[in-house]
Amino acid sequence: MEVPDQSLPPSNFEDLAIPLFDQLYNFARWLTHDTAEAQDLVQETYAKALRGFRSFQAGTNFRAWMYRILRNSFLTSRTGLKTMVAIDEETDPEPLTVNTTPESVLISRADREIVQQAMEEVAVHFREILLLCEVEEMSYQEIAETLAVPIGTVMSRLSRARKALREVVQKKLGGQHGL
Repeated sequence: MEVPDQSLPPSNFEDLAIPLFDQLYNFARWLTHDTAEAQDLVQETYAKALRGFRSFQAGTNFRAWMYRILRNSFLTSRTGLKTMVAIDEETDPEPLTVNTTPESVLISRADREIVQQAMEEVAVHFREILLLCEVEEMSYQEIAETLAVPIGTVMSRLSRARKALREVVQKKLGGQHGL
């Protein structure tokens, strides 16, 4: 979300920040593995962002700025890097298609559970970049801004994260599928 190159009145904070609430909460939930802690983390993020809104540079990526505040708040929280990924139990079931069978639904759910369990096992810095790219659908540039790293680091870390996730999934499947 790009912000126009002009001085931002305080009223614009709400216009820019409120649409990001669900995305930030989802990311916080994955990081903390706890609903209450995720809510606290998002609340802390919004409080810090509002206090620091005057320092936000117009013309830069507001979404990445908010994610960076959330990430930094998480890393300095009591949970920090020791946390495990939460599995969002409230996700909507996948819509049924005409060719959907009970067996295909069961297989799909099992596959999703395996991936979620595998996400819990990968290192936090891998899990974080996978979530930003695959779940939050951020561009490499947005991820680089959020994590304060060069784009090359984003690409190499994402490659290593995908490899680590693939290895964990293969281990869980007992090497039965060529992933």
